[in-house]
Amino acid sequence: MFRTIQLALATSRPRRPVPGLDLLDSSVTRMRVNLGDLDLYRHVNNGVYLQMMDVARINYIADLGLMPELDRRGWYPVVANSTMHYRRSLTLGQRFEIHTRTLGWDDRCVFLEQTFHRGGEQIVRGVVAGRFLSRDHTRVAGSDVAAAAGHTEASPALPADIAAWADAFDIRHRPR
Repeated sequence: MFRTIQLALATSRPRRPVPGLDLLDSSVTRMRVNLGDLDLYRHVNNGVYLQMMDVARINYIADLGLMPELDRRGWYPVVANSTMHYRRSLTLGQRFEIHTRTLGWDDRCVFLEQTFHRGGEQIVRGVVAGRFLSRDHTRVAGSDVAAAAGHTEASPALPADIAAWADAFDIRHRPR
């Protein structure tokens, strides 16, 4: 519940973009583990990591200065697919950072990497295939989203592991 409130607060107030932040740069969101984040084993519940990533993605969009442009165009992001790799647990009271960055895009998706860091060590890696939809629920091309964020170059090639993951789950709907 707390993370839902945090997400609502992150989206409700206008913020200044981070000067010079490019779509391919990392945005950093700092958090602390709260009691409500824990499961019965006293570490962060796997579903809570996804809520934390939601908050960090909103911060990333705000840091890019993209929020007003999305509102103006009537676009909104949705998650099409995600995958997680957990190396270490987070426990009550620990401070950590989530680094969010765009890996690349195609005509259907924008691929994001979100890594959790505690004490300089990467402990969790999440990858999200996100889509942007318009108010009439039509899909927005990733290149249009990149352009709205001020990035005019073509998408970089996706890392091999991400391309294989996208193909394995047919995220990009490529002909076989």
